[in-house]
Amino acid sequence: MTSSLPLSSPNCWIVSDGRRGIENQALGLAEAVQGLLSEKHIELNIERVVARKDGFVTLPDGGTPDLWIGCGRAAIVLARKHRQIFPDSFFTYVQDPRTRHKDFDLILAPAHDRLIGDNVIEMIGSPNRVTESQLTDARKAFSQHIESLPGPRAAILIGGNSKRYQLDDTISVYLIERLKQLLDQDVSLMITVSRRTPEAFVERLRSVLGDHERVWLYDGEGENPYFAFLASVDWVFVTEESTNMLVEASSTGKPVYALPLHGKPGKFALLHAALEGYGSVRPYLGNLDKWTYPALNETRRVAETLISRWKPSCLNPDTLPVIDGVSS
Repeated sequence: MTSSLPLSSPNCWIVSDGRRGIENQALGLAEAVQGLLSEKHIELNIERVVARKDGFVTLPDGGTPDLWIGCGRAAIVLARKHRQIFPDSFFTYVQDPRTRHKDFDLILAPAHDRLIGDNVIEMIGSPNRVTESQLTDARKAFSQHIESLPGPRAAILIGGNSKRYQLDDTISVYLIERLKQLLDQDVSLMITVSRRTPEAFVERLRSVLGDHERVWLYDGEGENPYFAFLASVDWVFVTEESTNMLVEASSTGKPVYALPLHGKPGKFALLHAALEGYGSVRPYLGNLDKWTYPALNETRRVAETLISRWKPSCLNPDTLPVIDGVSS
C-alpha cells in the first residue's frame, strides 16, 4: 500500500505489550521515520498502544493511525483486528510475525531469522533508539556523575538467562574476575544489569564492586543512565546473549567486546558473525584494543525503506540522506 503524502501531520501508532525491550524496537523505528520526515518539514505524531495480557488495549485519545508499527506477539494478534478498522493504514511489523506475514505491508526482520518474502526487508539485528542526539543529550544529563569517573572508561552491559544461555555460578565468577582485571588496568567501569540478570549475580556485583571509587553500578534504581553509558566510554562490553544490546553498542561506532555465557547461540551465531564481519564486535581475550568502524545505522536505513514503501512521494532522490551501514 502506498499513497501520496497528506498535508496534515501523519499519525504513527507503536503497538506492543509495553515491555521496554519490545516497545523500544518499534519506537526506535518510528523515531527514525520521524527524523527523516522532519528533514522534509513533515511532523510525525507518535502514539503508544499497549496490549496487556488480560486483553485490555489502551488506544490514543484522538485520530487514526496512518502508520502502524508493531513488535511482539501482542501486536501480531492486534494487527488483524486493526486492519479491518483502519484499512487505509500502513502496517509494519518488527521481527518475524510467524504465520501472519500477510497481515503486514512491510516486515523488518533480523537477517538471522532468514525470513523471505516480497514484503520482507532484512536487517542486522533490530531497530533501536541509539542516535547521536540521543547520546549527546544523555551525556549532558549525567555529566556530573560521568566526570567523577576518571578515564578511560568501559560500559559493561549485563544481560542474563534466556532460552539459549545461562548466567550461572561459573560465569558469574568469570565475569567478576574480568571486571576486576579491567579495574587493575585503571579502567573505570559503568555497569548496568537487565531484568534478566539473576539477582544473585547483582548482589555479587554490589558486594564486590559496588563501593569501588571507579565503578558506577546501575541496578535499576533511579533514572536509567544506559544511553549516557554508551555515550561516555572508550569500550563497550556486552554479554553475548543480549542481541539488542550488541546492536545498540555497535550503533555507537565504539569498540564492542562480547562476553561469554553458558549455552549455544543457535541462529544468533549468524548475528554474531554479521557484527564481527561488520567490524564492531570482537571476543574479549583479556587485552584491550582500540579500533574504528562506521557506526551501524540499520535503523535509519530500514526507516528510509519503510517511507519509500509507505509515502514514496516525500523522498526526493536528489536529496536522500547518506546512510551508514548495509545499503538496501
